Amino acid sequence: MNYANRLRDAIAEDGTTPLIGVFDMFSASIAAQHYEGMFVSGFGFAASHYGLPDIGFIAWPDIVAFVQRLRLAFPDQHLLVDIDDGYVDPETACHVIQHLEAIGASGVILEDQKRPRRCGHVEGKQILPLEEYLEKLEMVLDSRRDLVVVARTDATEESEILRRAKALAETDADVILVDGVRSVEWIHKVRAVIGDKRLLFNQIAGGKSPRLSLSELSDLGVDVAIYSTPCLFAAHTAIDQALAELKKTDGRLPEHRAESVGVAESIALLEKNISRRHGREKAGMTVR
Repeated sequence: MNYANRLRDAIAEDGTTPLIGVFDMFSASIAAQHYEGMFVSGFGFAASHYGLPDIGFIAWPDIVAFVQRLRLAFPDQHLLVDIDDGYVDPETACHVIQHLEAIGASGVILEDQKRPRRCGHVEGKQILPLEEYLEKLEMVLDSRRDLVVVARTDATEESEILRRAKALAETDADVILVDGVRSVEWIHKVRAVIGDKRLLFNQIAGGKSPRLSLSELSDLGVDVAIYSTPCLFAAHTAIDQALAELKKTDGRLPEHRAESVGVAESIALLEKNISRRHGREKAGMTVR
């Protein structure tokens, strides 16, 4: 199966293709029940795997190992992977994307930040000189076979945003992302300078970008929407509330109700990820 071309075809369809940010195998298991595509979020992975903010702690072998587990459990999902700045140098970036393509990633996002890097929706971002980033990007593009490559700029100064977006659109990158875009007006501006190139929009709760529906994004000419943190933030909220309630009841678990999750429901969800089940489920067979 050519995962890259499947994602490329989905992006080419009318409307905006949603990709849901996942942070571990369990969140991915739930996301797969609702959406056909996942985004391996650097924010979520840094939080889940290391318990640290997304400021450059991720080691590339860890992200490759995570994507390999995802692909085994979810053979039909689109997997777009955040690889930050390619883990600093161009040679490493090329090595990583070749690993990811070999294990079934659909695409990657490569940003133009320099270290120390930051989440795209916070202050304090620094960017590489454009020529240095373009050199890295071109090396990555030459190293892939079919992998979808999203070129991302974290520029914040208005004229530089448009200069970089235009320059990225002139490369062979498949999709352009301006992260932290602050308004609908700026989506229009970016759309105008990148021509026919595909456009990606990143939404994050509490971030800098406006909250827009898929229909609204489609009307703005956005081809892909990534939702970096809905699973992570929902887990944060729910776990905090559940443990606060447990403390209030002196450690007595709440009564299990039909609409809540217990051991049976959790096992049923996870059993779907066993690789031997996939073909039989498609054929309408049950594995026990």
